[in-house]
Amino acid sequence: MTADGYKVRWAGQHAVVATPAEMDAVNADEVRHALLAAASLGAAVLVIDMSGTTFCDSAGVGAIIATYQHIKQTRTQLRLVATAVVRILTLAGADKLIPIYPTLAAALAGPPAAEASPR
Repeated sequence: MTADGYKVRWAGQHAVVATPAEMDAVNADEVRHALLAAASLGAAVLVIDMSGTTFCDSAGVGAIIATYQHIKQTRTQLRLVATAVVRILTLAGADKLIPIYPTLAAALAGPPAAEASPR
């Protein structure tokens, strides 16, 4: 299944969307649309897999925060997987809103958002 051209993988009730290698002003709007489309699929947990993302600017962070703002009133939990871009996410404060996991396996096995502690 796809969400605006991005593949959505399912692991039980977890929807996983992998972001591109670079998230910046050029593609942030496209990424935001894809994440919002994935969020509308009714998953219990939406995992944004940034493990392959090596560059993310403020526009990319904005796409993630827009997704958080969109789903925070729903029962869908949002989780991030990030390694190379953890610094920009923490500098922007995304880790205060969304739990960040070092691997996809950890995000899939992680506790519910209310119990997860940000990195």
